[in-house]
Amino acid sequence: FFTALSQLPGRTNMATAESSSEKKPKAGAICLVLAAGFSQLERELEQLSLPATGDDPSEDVSMADTAGYPESRGPSKTVSAAGSQADLKGLAGLPKALLPVANQPMLDHWWGYLSKNRSISEIFIVSNARHYKHFERWATARGLPVSRVVNTGATAPEHGRGVLRDVELGIRRASQAIGDIEGRDLIVFAGDTLFFKDFDLERILDFRAAKGGSLLLYYGRREADRPSERGMCQVDPTTSSVISFSEKPKPGSPGSDFPYVSPLFYILAPEAWSAIASFNSSRVAESAEENGFTPSGGLFSFGHFVEHAVEKLRLPFWGMRMPGAFFLIGASSNLREYQQLDDCFRRQTLESANGTVRHVRTKTYARVGLMGNPSDGFNGKTIAVTVKNFWASVELWESEQLRLLPHPLYDPSSFSGLADLHFIGRREGYYGGTRLLMATCKRFQELCTSLGIALPRKNFTARYDTNVPRQVGLAGSSAIVTSLFKALLEFYDLSTEHIPLERQPAFVLSVEQELGIQAGLQDRVVQVYRGLVYMNFDAEHMAEKGYGVYQRLPQETFEWLQSLPLFIAYEADPSDSGKIHSNVRARWDAKDQEVITAMSHFAELTVRAKAALEAKDHAKLCDLMDENFKTRRDLYGDACLGQKNLRMIEICQKHKAAAKFPGSGGAVLGLCRPIGGATGGMSKADLLQPVREALEADNFVFCPLDTAGEFD
Repeated sequence: FFTALSQLPGRTNMATAESSSEKKPKAGAICLVLAAGFSQLERELEQLSLPATGDDPSEDVSMADTAGYPESRGPSKTVSAAGSQADLKGLAGLPKALLPVANQPMLDHWWGYLSKNRSISEIFIVSNARHYKHFERWATARGLPVSRVVNTGATAPEHGRGVLRDVELGIRRASQAIGDIEGRDLIVFAGDTLFFKDFDLERILDFRAAKGGSLLLYYGRREADRPSERGMCQVDPTTSSVISFSEKPKPGSPGSDFPYVSPLFYILAPEAWSAIASFNSSRVAESAEENGFTPSGGLFSFGHFVEHAVEKLRLPFWGMRMPGAFFLIGASSNLREYQQLDDCFRRQTLESANGTVRHVRTKTYARVGLMGNPSDGFNGKTIAVTVKNFWASVELWESEQLRLLPHPLYDPSSFSGLADLHFIGRREGYYGGTRLLMATCKRFQELCTSLGIALPRKNFTARYDTNVPRQVGLAGSSAIVTSLFKALLEFYDLSTEHIPLERQPAFVLSVEQELGIQAGLQDRVVQVYRGLVYMNFDAEHMAEKGYGVYQRLPQETFEWLQSLPLFIAYEADPSDSGKIHSNVRARWDAKDQEVITAMSHFAELTVRAKAALEAKDHAKLCDLMDENFKTRRDLYGDACLGQKNLRMIEICQKHKAAAKFPGSGGAVLGLCRPIGGATGGMSKADLLQPVREALEADNFVFCPLDTAGEFD
């Protein structure tokens, strides 16, 4: 799940490696842009162009011979899908791939991706005979030789021989035009299909270069997708390997229940595309033997070959997932869908020109470990809850370059003098939050690449804010990371369907581990899930699934806990909270029996605490908190826990409050015990007052807790 792109050969590193070993560089890929179909949209536009009774046909300005070319080759009039009925009439006769989207032909959007990529050395357009001249004009205007436009000879839908035989023709023409193409990759896609405005072709090529084999794009099946009209696939979410593929399965047949849809965009390795000709020949032979006639073009959809390559030839195919926001315009698309596509691209272009940018704001609350910690790092069980008192937030908006803004307080770079710098360095340390932002972005890129998620090409500016006290063990670092992670998910239109909720805490932990921050999974789980969460980090389950068993406790239980007199106290001038872990990890790894027994006892206390919460047993919960601390003290020793921490515990217990560490140290979590089996009619403030005065008298900071639920 956490395979980093840095562990895989990137395009630059690959080129360097080949050069250093004196290998002949592999020739660039050949790209076939398929534009030979006849669409419903073209027919609708032709119908619109028919003159009504009494109209003068000469008044209609047709763009059929001029759209997409330099102004010297046609009028400068701009025609768009968003225009009037008269403007739409002017689009009649244009092939769909050259219809304007946001004031430029659809194919120009692809040209912008293809012409700048060095991995692609040759581009061929496959056109039908009816529209051949349009594509010839388009190609020569962009410096492509006429030999790069392939004519299938079809003048009407009934003359078409199928996409796959058009591809075979394109491969043959490419070989004739440029010579030997053996060993080169083949990129095939529909020229009349657009995904989203910021489509990142380079990211897709990088992913495929790292994986090898062949590649397809896919997206999560939507209500509007009918399997009988789509290529359906199954993809392993952890490896991105295509498990199975079914082309246009009928209802109830194998593949009709597959969760993913694959549009016509493929990168084929030589061993895949070289099998196309033999597959076509076998389809012709089988049809002639069974039916006595040449098969129709429908039998030669590209998906049939992909199904054959995956299911029969067992060739390696990888899948890269597209985010939720994209447009797919197929052969059956109509005028309304085309107008929606044009409107979306125009709106995004206009927003960019006007400086209107999308803002994303997220907030993550601090947490307190209620029971079982620190066993989360030792295959134990814990209960934790998020608290509103302390939080970290991230604001993120689209920008031309990616920028991570330092916080004026936590990432200072200007001081009044050496004494000021010394004071801030001693109190705040040398590491602010900017490193957390950078590490999160780096790991997010690696995560999406390893999961095969095709992110759009767009940048952002991000800044953070937080009020979580430093070095008191309230999960302030993970709150910043989690906030940025959630903001990135929203910015790139990703959801739990792309990255399941139960896997998200492990990502947050991986960011902190990369920075050398000692931590377990508990904090990240409760901050991702929010509310009151029970966690079981069973070793067998973790090894099999890569995550634990996480359960958000019922709202009724959360509300009862919310009513209790909970508080935290922490040092006004804390030390590094990371030191609290001592040598327990090394002892655990060495299978020290004392550590194993203690972690097992922490887990047992957590199970009993869960029962006490569900039974609303205030006194029992207090007893278990005290026992949790005693177990920790026996295991770690007073010297490791620190005198100030022990002093806070002593004050709490003296004033009839159960107490334990909410995290790694620097703060204590307290719960005032019930009086006479209940609160004795006293308010929370009254119950808290004696212990508050005592702690503040010793110069500790006291804070009544306000727990945060799932939707806070």
